[in-house]
Amino acid sequence: MNKLHYYLLSQEEISKIKTLPNKPKLLLHACCAPCSCFPLSFLHDHFQITIYYNNSNIYPQAEYQTRLEELKKYLSEYYPDIEIIIPTYDHDGYMESLRPYKDMREGQQRCFICYAKRMDEAYAFAQDHGFDYFTTVMTVSRQKNSLKINEIGHALSQKYPKVKYFYSDFKKKDGFLIGNNMAKALNMYRQKYCGCEYSMPKEENINER
Repeated sequence: MNKLHYYLLSQEEISKIKTLPNKPKLLLHACCAPCSCFPLSFLHDHFQITIYYNNSNIYPQAEYQTRLEELKKYLSEYYPDIEIIIPTYDHDGYMESLRPYKDMREGQQRCFICYAKRMDEAYAFAQDHGFDYFTTVMTVSRQKNSLKINEIGHALSQKYPKVKYFYSDFKKKDGFLIGNNMAKALNMYRQKYCGCEYSMPKEENINER
């Protein structure tokens, strides 16, 4: 899998979908509004999209809620046809398997476990509720490992065989820049860290995601 060009795979899949008589149903894991801008513009014409906002990794809860409200506002204004599913926020329970990795730097094994936990939960929901495809907006972020995210998606597609994984690298072809410019133009709230309590940097070292 590490030799595949995920952006090209996404284009190939879109080409196949264009030949279908009806749009397939896609469950899209989303972590925030800014990261959703470009993926939604890429996907919306080709899928019936439902967003799954399962992000108990985000800390504190006020930050989780701020990101959720910004996403809901964006959807209501620009994608009113998209439903958003919001599982219960449970930060303490979510973090149990991540605590042993608290001293790792961002971008290492702790992050990979975090990707997998959220993707697994969302993928299970997709299979239980009759979706045709599942994917996540996370590959749009420059700070996230798209190769690892797609490897996780591939593995989960074996676990949940009724739902096809949509491979992506949304940051490619200026996807990150386009999405970032969209978020700026809309004056969106743009978070200063990925969301995990262990990634909260000192204020002077904060960079927008």
